[in-house]
Amino acid sequence: MKIIVCGDVHGCWGFLNELIKKEDPNIILQCGDFGYWPSFDMKMAVDNPAPYIRATYKFNGIENDKTKIYWCDGNHEEFSKLNVIKNNETHPNVFYMKRGATLTLPDGRVVLFMGGAESIDKHYRIQGLDWFPEELITQKDVYNLPDIKVDIIISHTCPTEFNIYDGLMLKCNDPSRKALSTLLEKYNPSLWYFAHWHIYAEGSYKDTKWFCLNMSGEDNWWKVLYDKNK
Repeated sequence: MKIIVCGDVHGCWGFLNELIKKEDPNIILQCGDFGYWPSFDMKMAVDNPAPYIRATYKFNGIENDKTKIYWCDGNHEEFSKLNVIKNNETHPNVFYMKRGATLTLPDGRVVLFMGGAESIDKHYRIQGLDWFPEELITQKDVYNLPDIKVDIIISHTCPTEFNIYDGLMLKCNDPSRKALSTLLEKYNPSLWYFAHWHIYAEGSYKDTKWFCLNMSGEDNWWKVLYDKNK
């Protein structure tokens, strides 16, 4: 059994496929900005109203015969499509974990997923096309959290208590971070993984060890959570 956690993928399935082939994990937990843009499937970038969105996001580009991938939403996903899906298996062995969804790992640890974050580039995007206000974590998301013991949290951004990037983080007023602070107090998890910031950092807050994972293709964009052979 091998479990890996990875940061932003942004639909760059080649990096994801390379990781799967090289490391051969049984499970991947992914920290948002996975790349869910079904309306842009098979459309060429030159015809895109938003050319910075990659040309194709077809999930059939993911090569994972046996690896199970569990991903949460980031801030760059097509929420108008994501919020109406009926089956969380968005592609064979690829599972969307809604906000507050949990997963029990083979070793018994419970993982809670809480996607969402504010886009700092939303002023350059078009609402309803490539930016959606649903990106923010809401009070409803927090109210609907389960009252269970949680060992690990997978999110896109991080609580306000995690100061990973002086200058940028201290000036960030994303309300999603305040919502995640509620989760930090409620669950006091031993591990917390997130991404969003396109850098790597790690630290601790009280009983929680946290990791900020880089984006796909960059150093430190993934970490091994569990490997029975090591």
